[in-house]
Amino acid sequence: MNIHPTAIVSPSAKLGDVQIGPYTIIGANVQIGDGTIIGPSVVIDGYTEIGKNNKIYQFASLGSPPQDLKYKNEPTRLVIGDNNIIREHVVINPGTPTGKGITTIGNRNLFMIGSHVAHDCVVGDETVFANNATLAGHVTIESMAILGGLVAIHQFTRVGKLAMLGGGAMVSMDVPPFTIASGDRARLYGINIVGLRRRGYTREKIQLIEKTYKILFRSNYSLADAIKKVNDELPPDPDIQHIIEFIQTSQRGVCRYRL
Repeated sequence: MNIHPTAIVSPSAKLGDVQIGPYTIIGANVQIGDGTIIGPSVVIDGYTEIGKNNKIYQFASLGSPPQDLKYKNEPTRLVIGDNNIIREHVVINPGTPTGKGITTIGNRNLFMIGSHVAHDCVVGDETVFANNATLAGHVTIESMAILGGLVAIHQFTRVGKLAMLGGGAMVSMDVPPFTIASGDRARLYGINIVGLRRRGYTREKIQLIEKTYKILFRSNYSLADAIKKVNDELPPDPDIQHIIEFIQTSQRGVCRYRL
């Protein structure tokens, strides 16, 4: 380990082969895996588990008490996976007893300056949070989603796989997988063709997703009838099924197409 002499590290913390910069504070119930590099003036507290090979920049705050008036210092958790980049002034809070009791961050995510993940959120793998993107409590962000700068997402809302949110979007309803949404309140503008291509989706698969999107969101069918039409007329496909299941399990309703 390489720990700067000005860092304050609890003797009870469980640390792998890590680097810790000056004036950083590590609490008693923190666990950090091998290869993680922590910059100066970082605070990591609470029941926080951080995996391997993460890079955490100066002034980040991880595991501090959630911003929830109902929270009374219960031992809730924050779990962060491997190979994440957490930039300056990022704040990630643990769960609450009235929620899941845990906030979960996956692997290979990029949290740019000032982004915030509130209590009881679930973030998948390989997402991007641009500067000052903000999640309220109980939000789910599926893998490979991209949140533009200054995006704000309402409590209990979900953002689907490989969806992209334009800068400044105010999101109060679920954003289906593979779509682009923007505005206040956010509306759908189409599918994320560039993102799909970058992730190696074939032309045929992209065309199938686009057909699904048009039936679901740009036809005159009710959503239930549109789902039936997709199931009846389009070939079976796991990504299409994921879109349908995402819609059917929505608690807040889904964003609709911008007319």
